[in-house]
Amino acid sequence: MQRVRRRTPQDFDRVLSSMCTVPHPAAREEALGFLSTNPGDPATYEMVAELEDEAVDLLGEIAGLDSPHGYLASGGTEANIQAVRAARNMASTTDPNIVAPESAHFSVTKAAEVLGIELRTIPVDDAFRADLDAAAAAVDADTVVVIGVAGTTEYGRIDPIGALTQIAHESGARMHVDASWGGFMLPFTDHEWSFTDAPIDSMAIDPHKFGQAPVPAGGFLAREQETLDALAVDTPYLETTSQATLTGTRSGAGVAGALAAMEALWPDGYRTSYREQMDNATYLAAEFAARGIETVDPVLPLVAASLAPSTFESLREQGWRISRTASGELRIVCMPHVSRESLNSFLADLDRIRS
Repeated sequence: MQRVRRRTPQDFDRVLSSMCTVPHPAAREEALGFLSTNPGDPATYEMVAELEDEAVDLLGEIAGLDSPHGYLASGGTEANIQAVRAARNMASTTDPNIVAPESAHFSVTKAAEVLGIELRTIPVDDAFRADLDAAAAAVDADTVVVIGVAGTTEYGRIDPIGALTQIAHESGARMHVDASWGGFMLPFTDHEWSFTDAPIDSMAIDPHKFGQAPVPAGGFLAREQETLDALAVDTPYLETTSQATLTGTRSGAGVAGALAAMEALWPDGYRTSYREQMDNATYLAAEFAARGIETVDPVLPLVAASLAPSTFESLREQGWRISRTASGELRIVCMPHVSRESLNSFLADLDRIRS
């Protein structure tokens, strides 16, 4: 008889680089019941379709949109590609381009390559935010969408969304905000990033990041139904004869888990988690500074610091899951699973290695 070997996933105690985290217990339990359902065919799988509608409504509440249109995607990559695809399909130009800051997620590069669209990358300013003068210079009559980031993956910065939206709309382009990571923290800050703050057209916002939903569970939101209509294709052999998603068949576990997490945590649980992790990031940045390590001040719970390559590799050898920015700094993301005890253990290893 063949023996079945149980596989145990790694724990998160030493994971300091990931923008995903341990799912909320209610989300984990709910997801298990919907593993074999397919939200890509809502006429057949009616219950998970109802859950998805509820999840989209709750995402809209979080992102400041009263009547949201959208769906639960596989993640920010799919949502970003869909935003570009919708913009291309809705535009009249035959030579479309995208304008995005160099801090944009690599999924924007994928979108440009997959869809055959020119990507115009603009620099960031001294605060690691999209440079507005460069954005204004980059757009033209063929620009179909401008992309801003609300919580960049390297430094946790928020682009000037309102000003970028004005630049986009004045040129006839759409405005998309990638809030995949920041979207579940920014409601508890004074930053302008949401549908309430600016007339943005679409957004990526991921429950499977700070939202504490099981992976995969991303969110694609649009202000108008026309955005989804621009994505729809005929699916004649399904009970649902039209579909706007990119992946098509997908597990209802992401939908059910995301809704359960948001119902359990919005808003008070997310507020508490954000404040705890912002405190952790501020603490870690101060500890680095006290050791003479050059550090980028955290705006959201993400810390970047200059560390010798040999020290970085030694920390990796100690089992710490850490990563680098494109320019080589140590990058630590304070997600809900990150404890002060874990950070102190990391600092102890850092001190021992440096000494």
